[in-house]
Amino acid sequence: MRQHLRHDHIIEKVMAEGFVTIDDLVTSLNVTPQTIRRDLNLLADQNRISRYHGGAGLLESSTENTAYTNRLKHGSKAKQLIAKRLVDDIPDGASIFINIGTTTEAVARELLRRKNLSIITNNLHVAATLSEREDYRIILAGGEVRARDGGIIGEATVDLIRQFQADFAIIGVSGIDENGTLLDFDYREVRVSQAIIENARQVMLCADKSKFGRNAMVRLGTIAQIDSIYTDVKPSDEFVTLLNDNGVKLNLP
Repeated sequence: MRQHLRHDHIIEKVMAEGFVTIDDLVTSLNVTPQTIRRDLNLLADQNRISRYHGGAGLLESSTENTAYTNRLKHGSKAKQLIAKRLVDDIPDGASIFINIGTTTEAVARELLRRKNLSIITNNLHVAATLSEREDYRIILAGGEVRARDGGIIGEATVDLIRQFQADFAIIGVSGIDENGTLLDFDYREVRVSQAIIENARQVMLCADKSKFGRNAMVRLGTIAQIDSIYTDVKPSDEFVTLLNDNGVKLNLP
């Protein structure tokens, strides 16, 4: 296949899925990994994609997240798979923190198959999704509503979270560094997520393959603070070793 046709194919897959791996592209284009790496490097040099370890994703900076509507659309199938697998581990009657994010919103939709849940969240979309259930107790944190995605942030939000101790924290992040650092874009959102982690008995991180190696400016915490991670594709061997060293359980669909 000619180079320009490969590049068009790569751009289309990145736009549709949010992130593609080198292995995926090798299979779909029937070329060598070396060819794909050269293509990805060239496209990144042209500012058409963002190059990550093991693949490529949407073009973006480390200081600003992509638009909410784009994040909601990209990788939706992967998010559904992650959500279904995670909710398999949530029992009826549980108390749960849920933070901001399109993946955690997918989890909220899947949670509707559980009974008698208590939910504490700073995500308007999560609260709206779950409020249709009369057997659920929904507690929505107060604070400043971030218009672009319905997230609630600020000191009042942190204060409310700290009043509770939940069975589970279901959290999403914007990026996971290769050394296991959890990253996000908004320090106010990070403070809420940190409070959620500190006040949960078990922390469940949901992150699709695009989050591995993705850069963001604000440090949320480390993988050592997580009990289990739910993702759609097995991460690199190095990252699996990191999970094992920190006692984090890896869960795949």
